[in-house]
Amino acid sequence: MPLARLLLIFFCFIPLQTQAQSAACTGHFLNPISDICWDCLFPMTVGSVPLIASKYPDTENPSLPISYCPKPPPIYVQIGLNIGYWEPYSLVDVTRVPYCMVNMGTQLSTENAQQVGGKQHDSSSQTSGNAFYHAHWYKYPVIYWLQLMQSASCMATDNFDVAYLTELDPFWEDDEMTFILNPEAILFGNPITQLACITESIATSTGRSLPFDVLFWCLGSQGSAYPLTGNSAYAHTSTQVGTLIMERLNYKLHRQGIVWETRGTDGAICYQWPEPILPKSRYRYQLASPIGDAANCYPYGTTSTLWEQGKDNPIKGGNFGFVNWRKRNCVYW
Repeated sequence: MPLARLLLIFFCFIPLQTQAQSAACTGHFLNPISDICWDCLFPMTVGSVPLIASKYPDTENPSLPISYCPKPPPIYVQIGLNIGYWEPYSLVDVTRVPYCMVNMGTQLSTENAQQVGGKQHDSSSQTSGNAFYHAHWYKYPVIYWLQLMQSASCMATDNFDVAYLTELDPFWEDDEMTFILNPEAILFGNPITQLACITESIATSTGRSLPFDVLFWCLGSQGSAYPLTGNSAYAHTSTQVGTLIMERLNYKLHRQGIVWETRGTDGAICYQWPEPILPKSRYRYQLASPIGDAANCYPYGTTSTLWEQGKDNPIKGGNFGFVNWRKRNCVYW
């Protein structure tokens, strides 16, 4: 009988363990119609003239409405309108559970997980911060799906795809190893230089001001941009650290040359450019999961206290989905 009892306990434990694991991974696939803040698409401009105004702040736009872009023979020069608008460019998961695909509402295999994320309470932990989260980056060409633009130069035309998983990146959990990617962190990752971030934190506290690109080591009220890992010593609330990790992942992909940018200046608008320093003023974020907000988005660095009430479950929460909005300047032809 002891063996029978042991087997009974074993088979009863399996479903309980599976339920606990699945409950820790929460999220859902976005409805591109109802779950996207379409007001965040604006302002839309031609040159420096706004066609559709918005309550949200905007970046620099070309002074001229028309561009003459060089092209290979036999075209040589192509003429088009200088368009500026904000594009829902990517989705980002920030999760305590490895391979929890928050924006897809599913969990992949966890057999090769390097480290379980979330708050770190063990003093023997090898991470330097008091929180660790994994993150995932999705290509999200919803403008192309809905055919809201008819010019390929003015929208992302990629397929929906999971483009980056930090579980597969050994740099993501090791502050010392990632020094290879961000050696400047030794200059800006200290309390003295972080004092300068107070000015940006105050400026972005209302959600209606752009962050300061010149303070590239700051992410406003979220904390320090460095190190470019999932470790954070600024884990005041889950929503705050989740937003910080989302912004850091974007910075990391820029540093690695994976994400390129457009520029809102005459002449430069004809091309896309690598930006190893994140142009954070050209990004907004919108919460998508677990309790999304399709009515608001916020510039990078904006304090999460404006929207975090009731947006996280204290028992099975800590997994967030975001929509990254990026300013796109392009030549429409």
